[in-house]
Amino acid sequence: MSTNSRIGIKVAENAIVSVYHHWDGYPEWLGKVLTEQYNNIESVTELIDGGDMSSCWSDNVYDFEKQQFVKRDPRPEYYADRGEDCPPKMAESMTEYLDQCDNCGAEFAYVFDKGEWFCYVADDYNGNKGTLIDMEERFAKMEDS
Repeated sequence: MSTNSRIGIKVAENAIVSVYHHWDGYPEWLGKVLTEQYNNIESVTELIDGGDMSSCWSDNVYDFEKQQFVKRDPRPEYYADRGEDCPPKMAESMTEYLDQCDNCGAEFAYVFDKGEWFCYVADDYNGNKGTLIDMEERFAKMEDS
């Protein structure tokens, strides 16, 4: 089972360019990776330019010859790497961005804006769609457990 999400960057007053992210989209993993590994405009832009992905920080790959997973340096695992054309999408507003999240089953929506990551509830199962999530609080709870 996956926790789908979208990763976006604010490019204008209300416009967001984003990509789909398939695995581990919850703040305790994806939020932490984004804040630790993609924390400047250059790295975020490069990440999003690659298009939709399975994971933004994968340290293994399946070796079909060996029939097992092998370790590698962490990097994104883009769908383009397996021949799929899944470029970033533009949303003209936060509402449109959250609608894009709905269309791909995303539970979380990340936005990089002014050098900082923000995470929002992207689904509407509990009526909290668009609610800002306090990632620092969730990181602290994770470290306490």
